Amino acid sequence: MFENLKAQPADKILALMAQFREDPRSAKVDLGVGVYKNAEGVTPVMRAVKAAEQKIWETQESKSYVGLAGDPAYSDVMINLILGDTVARDKVAAAATPGGTGAVRQAFELIQSANPDARVFVSDPTWPNHISILNYLNIETVTYRYFDRETRGVDFDGMIADLKEAKPGDVVLLHGCCHNPTGANLNLTQWQAVVDVLLEKALIPMIDIAYQGFGDGLEEDAQGVRLVTSSVPETLIAASCSKNFGIYRERTGLLMAVAQDTNAQALNQQTLAFLNRQNYSFPPDHGARIVSTILNDDALRSDWAAELEDVRLGMLGLRQQLADELQRLTGSDRFGFIAQHRGMFSLLGTTPELVEKMRVDNGIYMVGDSRMNIAGLNAQTVPILAQAIVDAGV
Repeated sequence: MFENLKAQPADKILALMAQFREDPRSAKVDLGVGVYKNAEGVTPVMRAVKAAEQKIWETQESKSYVGLAGDPAYSDVMINLILGDTVARDKVAAAATPGGTGAVRQAFELIQSANPDARVFVSDPTWPNHISILNYLNIETVTYRYFDRETRGVDFDGMIADLKEAKPGDVVLLHGCCHNPTGANLNLTQWQAVVDVLLEKALIPMIDIAYQGFGDGLEEDAQGVRLVTSSVPETLIAASCSKNFGIYRERTGLLMAVAQDTNAQALNQQTLAFLNRQNYSFPPDHGARIVSTILNDDALRSDWAAELEDVRLGMLGLRQQLADELQRLTGSDRFGFIAQHRGMFSLLGTTPELVEKMRVDNGIYMVGDSRMNIAGLNAQTVPILAQAIVDAGV
């Protein structure tokens, strides 16, 4: 049997990590891995997370299974964090998942089960695992224009034109905030125009929100999601706590199915639990317990929000420093888009050849499509990156 297995393509980011580790240069800069790092290059455990874990350790009396959909308290706090009071709780079915990736996978499984003929429209570019999972499930994928390589902003006219080609029942995958890999985001007026197309064409939005709080703030980053979810009949939302709680290894995600028809909630909830049972049965609980402990404790929630805000402002400061340094070196504001992007990532919009040149000549490691992790920088490495960009002729 095993001889019939086919070799799978190597993961480009993992290969880049290996190259970085083997590079002997002391001034090398890792901008490839999509993990938040502080100025010392460490992914820290947040203060509120440590306090919540201590509280859990002191009070938890069992490690027995939770329900198939996870702890309801976790679903409740996450629904409130993302949707606020824009959607009534009895319209939302939710299930805990192993990370945001698990939520994305379960959402695609639900789509395939509910409408095998549905196509999924994804932005060009998008997070590569979106495409990988869709291909693995043999779900037809259609790309829509998103990133304008001239302005390094959103090609909104192209996006709308492409979405208008979708058929009723097709799914549109949207990034809730902090678009990965580009960093270019829709404004609220553009979100409303997307809603208009979704309604006009009877399309189903699926929103992947993995970076709430990393862009313009916790409430601001949720505005687009809330607008869509409160405006259309049905929405799928895949959420992750890896970044904004810093609990990457705990694999803490949530899948929501929102229906304006409250009669659909019971069936949707049953379906999410069924999908969990077929895949991994009971979801992991430790990360979910951390999140619900923090969000249900006023002091912990306040401390978590304050530390998250420090992280957000730190990344914005690095963006501005890099844009300013590039303007100083080039005498041009053509890199101003870096300061306008939001979240951990920006797409430089250059060629794989120039990305490779920066790696060879300057020890700058970023993904071949020129996605760079802003959180991989610090005040000392920003000038190194800026000089490498100029030297490469980006």
